[in-house]
This record gives sequence, C-alpha cells and structure tokens, in this order.
Amino acid sequence: MAYSTGVVTNTRAFGTAASNIVVNTRNLDSEESVWIIVQIFASVDSSDFYTAYYSMYEVLADSYDVREFYIAGNVTYEVQLSLTVEAGVPNALMSVTGLDEFGNLVEDQRFTQADLTFISNLSPVML
Repeated sequence: MAYSTGVVTNTRAFGTAASNIVVNTRNLDSEESVWIIVQIFASVDSSDFYTAYYSMYEVLADSYDVREFYIAGNVTYEVQLSLTVEAGVPNALMSVTGLDEFGNLVEDQRFTQADLTFISNLSPVML
C-alpha cells in the first residue's frame, strides 16, 4: 500500500515553513512487523524536484516509530510512503507532520492517515 501527501508548498508567504518532516507509524498488528519505505521529493525552486530522502525500515508488531527528516530550504516537497507485510494487508497507521525551526507543529502541513492520498505505487527515485 502506498500513500502520498501530495505536493506541499513550504514557504513563509503561505504560513510557517517546515524545517523538518516527522513521519509517525503505529503498527497495530500484534504479531507481524510492517516494513515502511519513505521517499521525500523536494525542490528549492518549485520546478526541479530531487529525491531528498529514501529510507526503508521495520516497525515491530504492536509498536510505534517516529522518524524526522530535515528539509529546510526547500520551497516544495512531497512525502510518499509504502507499507508492506510478509502476508496480508498492513495494519498500521501513518501520519506526516511539518515542524518549524523551533520544533513547533506547522498546522497546515499536518497529514493524518485520512489526509494521505492512496497511490498505486511509489514514484521512481529522482537524482
């Protein structure tokens, strides 16, 4: 299963800019781990995007995971997430939140599970 935040404008002209992105995962499955892939695409000028981060990690059964990614200086970004398990459908919840340079939440850059858009697969990595 793959999800996207969609393209997010990250400038002070439209509110507070995020310096970091936090990806939260809650694995609700009591027996099986879930594997997460996080791809963050970013742009310093809103026209040329690059892969700022590609990260893959395991979230153990019945546990939480919080990851932080530095994105200051980018005026636009998109977070794509993929969740997989060995068998069946993942039973995990995800959220993505922007934090300003002081560690405060950027309210208009807060994406709960319901806010994330389902996508058929992750985009190819951009160099």
